[in-house]
Amino acid sequence: MEERTLVTEEKIPRPISGMGILITGVLLLAASVALFVLGAVGVSRADAFGMPAPNGAVAMMIIGAVYWLFAWVPFAGLKIIKPNEALVLTLFGNYYGSLKNPGFFYVNPFCVGVNPAVREPGAPQDAAPAAAANTAGALDLLHKKDSASGKKISLKAITHNNGKQKINDLLGNPIEVGIVVIWRVVNTAEAVFNVDDYRDYLSIQADAALRNTVRLYPYDVADGGDDNDGQTSLRGSSQAVANKIKEELQKKVDMAGLEILETRITYLAYSPEIAAAMLQRQQASAIIDARKMIVDGAVGMVEMALEKLKDGGVVDLDEERKAAMVSNLLVVLCGNRDAQPVVNSGSIY
Repeated sequence: MEERTLVTEEKIPRPISGMGILITGVLLLAASVALFVLGAVGVSRADAFGMPAPNGAVAMMIIGAVYWLFAWVPFAGLKIIKPNEALVLTLFGNYYGSLKNPGFFYVNPFCVGVNPAVREPGAPQDAAPAAAANTAGALDLLHKKDSASGKKISLKAITHNNGKQKINDLLGNPIEVGIVVIWRVVNTAEAVFNVDDYRDYLSIQADAALRNTVRLYPYDVADGGDDNDGQTSLRGSSQAVANKIKEELQKKVDMAGLEILETRITYLAYSPEIAAAMLQRQQASAIIDARKMIVDGAVGMVEMALEKLKDGGVVDLDEERKAAMVSNLLVVLCGNRDAQPVVNSGSIY
């Protein structure tokens, strides 16, 4: 089986300045027009006097007309590169080089710019971009519709919105997660020749990296166990999870000449089918924690009240009345409603 050869080296050609070629081409075009006009004038004058056309005039017309057939050659090799742009060129099917420095240059006029991420107007869309549109949203498709002249590649930092996806966490709970990826092209040769479309490739790999990472962690620490110290969760350690996604995604897109600058989790929630049940569980957990705090505070207040009564000699209570007092105080302090006092007008004995 023949192994696939990957392009890893980026060639930077040394093009000449385009301004000199532009001026020369304009001058030659003007000279050809002048030759044709002068030749035509000579031929017309000879016809007016009934004389045969001079050979020089005919030659001037032929030279001027023939040059018009090749007048496009000096202008076809002119390329304008803006800051943070690159142009990958091929010459008769072979990789010629990448123009990355801003300026006005002249290259071989038979060189052709290549950028698979730019769709030609009217070109049919395949299934991969359609799937990417459903997953990643319309932002990337807007980039693809930008058919820049010469099929230039942007070297700027680009934002890829991955959209929301339904994924099962470590415990199998379905959750919805969305991330945003900040990336840029660092090797234009690898981006163009190693993958079919580096934008679609990034989108698919971002989906895979997100799924592979999210399934390793629980949604919340309370879902994964009782030990809350040092345990990573999607909700409590979103930055650590995002860094893990960035590391895995970078390994996948290295062959495409892309650099992942940053990944961020933009959306995280339980799926609608279990959101209500999970909310009830969170509410129950919050109620239990609140009740525990109330009971701890009530017990402390009862202990303090008994000690104050004893130290101050206000009243001498036996064990039975202490138990009754503790019961009443706990009911008052731990109850959900305000206590309704009952006034005893008789003896307590």
